[in-house]
Amino acid sequence: MQNKQNQYLIPIVMACFLAIGLLLGKKLAPQQEVYVSGSGEVRYQKIQEIINVLDERYVDSVDREELFEKTISDMLHKLDPHSNYIPAEDLKAMNESIEGKFSGVGIRFFIIRDTVCVTNVLPYSPAEKAGLKSGDKIVHVDTSAIASIGIKNDVVMGMLKGIAGTTVDLIIQRGNKKLKKSVIRGSIPVESVSAAFMVNKNVGYIKIDQFSVATAEEFQLATSILKQQGLQKLIIDLRNNGGGVLTGATRIADEFLKANIAIVETRGEHSKNYVYRATSQGELEDVELAILINSNSASASEILAGAIQDNDRGLIIGRRSFGKGLVQEDMMLRDGSNLRLTIARYYTPTGRCIQKPYSDNIDDYYNDQLSRYENGELYEVDSTFFNDSLKFVTPGGKVVYGGGGIMPDIFVPYDTTGTSWYFTQLRYSAAFTTFAFDFVQDKRTKWRSVKEYIREFKVSDDILNQFVAFAEEESKVQKNAKDLAISKKLIKQTIKGEVARQLWVEQGYYQVRIEDDADVKEAVKALQ
Repeated sequence: MQNKQNQYLIPIVMACFLAIGLLLGKKLAPQQEVYVSGSGEVRYQKIQEIINVLDERYVDSVDREELFEKTISDMLHKLDPHSNYIPAEDLKAMNESIEGKFSGVGIRFFIIRDTVCVTNVLPYSPAEKAGLKSGDKIVHVDTSAIASIGIKNDVVMGMLKGIAGTTVDLIIQRGNKKLKKSVIRGSIPVESVSAAFMVNKNVGYIKIDQFSVATAEEFQLATSILKQQGLQKLIIDLRNNGGGVLTGATRIADEFLKANIAIVETRGEHSKNYVYRATSQGELEDVELAILINSNSASASEILAGAIQDNDRGLIIGRRSFGKGLVQEDMMLRDGSNLRLTIARYYTPTGRCIQKPYSDNIDDYYNDQLSRYENGELYEVDSTFFNDSLKFVTPGGKVVYGGGGIMPDIFVPYDTTGTSWYFTQLRYSAAFTTFAFDFVQDKRTKWRSVKEYIREFKVSDDILNQFVAFAEEESKVQKNAKDLAISKKLIKQTIKGEVARQLWVEQGYYQVRIEDDADVKEAVKALQ
């Protein structure tokens, strides 16, 4: 029965790039002759000339620009899986993630029943200053009506974002009233530390979603607040954190390590070897530490976990991390596009390279995530990764291994308790978010704090039945009585978490969900 349930739980991880094949006929038309020099600058025009031929002679129409850009990506992926070409139109969004900010109005929204619904208004944001409230529905942006037209998230984002200081005029629906609001756009932080709170009287929890330029400052602010609340031990949750800015990780590692201790070393054929070391500025050197990782913890997450593990500074808990041991540098091209090129490998303080093998097939590389599920590695430790040739020893005598991710000090099996096909359908539909949005409309001031909400609110069987009927009506997820019995507790937990997310964003969501989080429980146990 467990295996039957598990087959529906294959995680959808990381998009896979498709290789480009350029197939030319053996003969071209008599008039169409292509001459390409074998040396010199003309050599690099070959790819452009081939695309010209395809454009003029191929049996079907081709998009020259798309073909050219995909060919570049394919060429880069022959070198390694993380060098990449980023078109100019995609670069802005990626830079916002790296820099940790963008220019906009400061709301979180969700499209429900073809209507843009404001789920949260950021404190001190332009939207809050203009009087927007959680629960508002945006029906008009500037001169465009956006309700009931099948509008998409990216289109709404494009309309609300803009140059700081410019104005966007909104018409919102609040209850039975329509209100006009003019919002002056401003700088909006993209928070990478999404939750920080005390689990008990001396153990704190911090969730880091990614590493941006601002992550270290966010982390320092969060820990300073938690220290005022009695922080002595800390859980850092890096699960599903795909990485980001290297220095975001090294600066956080610095908080826990004494001066001059190695954090990570980078080495490359055309870049100078460099060792990042801790300074004397660490504010958390006496705080006990546990770090949570899983198979989607990558890059900067692995740098932080590796620095802590190799220096015997804390415990790594969970499942083997992704295995990205390469460093990229962004290089702007003349047309505004970007070349993200691998320039170095990084090595943990004991000398480990944790980059997993790559055979120039990017599909196989990312399908490794699926292989881990299928071979059972998520449920028990796979001893095949303990290769003596990749064995290293920490200063404290602990044996660690390189060659494909960070192996945790304490393995925790992937928790599938209460899962079923019915629950999976619900989770990948909009049912939970939509139900939670409707549910809190008359309850946004009912609870004064997350702790009060957790203590007082229970998802009753009546609420569960309302949700099941709602999911069938709104999201077309048909009730499955057998699976509902299996997943009843998990569905209730998820409803409670999503309602908390509507009221207190991720800060509320994670405080609810950690109560039944096997990895967090193991971390608390290990720290105590």
